[in-house]
Amino acid sequence: MAYKYIARAWKKPEESFVKELMWQRAIEWRKQSTIFRIERPTRLDRARKLGYKAKQGFVIARVRVRRAGMRKTRPKAGRRPKRMGVTKYKLAKNMRLIAEERAARKFPNLEVLNSYWVWEDGRFKWFEVIMVDPNHPAIKSDKNVNWICEDVHRGRAFRGLTSAGREVRGLRHKGLGAEKVRPSRKAVLKRKERKV
Repeated sequence: MAYKYIARAWKKPEESFVKELMWQRAIEWRKQSTIFRIERPTRLDRARKLGYKAKQGFVIARVRVRRAGMRKTRPKAGRRPKRMGVTKYKLAKNMRLIAEERAARKFPNLEVLNSYWVWEDGRFKWFEVIMVDPNHPAIKSDKNVNWICEDVHRGRAFRGLTSAGREVRGLRHKGLGAEKVRPSRKAVLKRKERKV
């Protein structure tokens, strides 16, 4: 029952107690390192929904990622303004996937289970990444999570197998209009080349 009220407060943080609470916490978070291991999740309802359990083998890391669009170096040779190509560059990956990859590099013995947004200000975004130790006996004996112990899930954050990775790969769409994303964009291009 308590999870329902927590979820409702986080749905509109600017209208609930969350905004004031997080403004104070963000002051501390800015002073911490980019990838910071925490004892318990900030959003318990979201973490539980994504598979977190308060037991050995589960680790949560808070990751800070910078905001804003990408920029390129301004060309020194002559260009008309249209062809300068300096601003308005977008990353192919989303920020949540970048946060997952950074956490996976920091903790190479753990696998990323999932992640969720926590807070953002004008300069940074914070995500909490749920990680699992595939070699821990408590994880191996848990029938709901022990699928992550298999070799096929090794390095899943870097191979686009997490929820954020599947979103980037366009695998949230099914049916009409999704023909060019399955099984992967590269595979679709190869298929086209074979037909020609």
